[in-house]
Amino acid sequence: MSSPRPESQPEQQQTPPGTLGEMDPKPDHGEETYRGSGKLTGKAAVITGGDSGIGRAVAIAFAREGADVLISYLDEHEDAEDTAKYVREAGRKCVLVPGDLSDRAHAKTIIPKAVEEFGKVDVLVNNAAFQMSHDTLEEVSDEEWDHTVATNLTAMFVLCKDAIPHMPSGGSIINSSSVNSDMPSPSLAPYAMTKSGIANFTASLAQMYAEKGIRANSVAPGPVWTPLIPATMPEEKVASFGQQVPMGRAGQPAELAPVYVLLASDEASYVSGARVAVTGGNPIL
Repeated sequence: MSSPRPESQPEQQQTPPGTLGEMDPKPDHGEETYRGSGKLTGKAAVITGGDSGIGRAVAIAFAREGADVLISYLDEHEDAEDTAKYVREAGRKCVLVPGDLSDRAHAKTIIPKAVEEFGKVDVLVNNAAFQMSHDTLEEVSDEEWDHTVATNLTAMFVLCKDAIPHMPSGGSIINSSSVNSDMPSPSLAPYAMTKSGIANFTASLAQMYAEKGIRANSVAPGPVWTPLIPATMPEEKVASFGQQVPMGRAGQPAELAPVYVLLASDEASYVSGARVAVTGGNPIL
């Protein structure tokens, strides 16, 4: 991609979960750069956390590759509508479903809505996540622990369980893990634990549903410039975010989307049980 990529960002902070409008600099989701080639023609996809960040980049890419998209998001309505605009400009259908995925009752409405709108679910991308930075375990409340597990793990379980009966052979589950699944940051202990669980759960799914022709893979991003960062990290850590990786900078959401496209496509028909590192040079073991 030829768009310029900032190597650092100024100190800044937002209220969780964060919005694109307040970010400096604005992330690149591939709005001006991603070009599709029909890799997902005729497919129907569900993407959680699709209003911004990696989810937004994936939604734009999927639509330009020919997929209809349902976007689940919390309450960032302006960001979600903007993402939907790009999906619809690509000539694809976009369904927006706001609500808190940590509420199991709400999580259970997502797949039925997709089946109602599309008649099937070819691709499920579990991408929504919660994190918060803490220096000690004493700072992590019981409520925050439960919320992190409910958002990052339980919602993934619910959506996978609900989607699989509606997935045809060739279906693809893609779960967003993290470099923290392999190299846990002590300040993100609850989040890192869930990301390891996501990678492990995904590997189990790959074996469980191979005979049905359903593939399951996880993507392990390194530091990526999304609203989650200024909304969950101290200002000084935001300013240095990404500088620790060999490439020396945070990734842009647009740099993740092609991996999700590949894993969703029939071209990856023999790829299942993988954890794909997109980390700016940090290895995943």
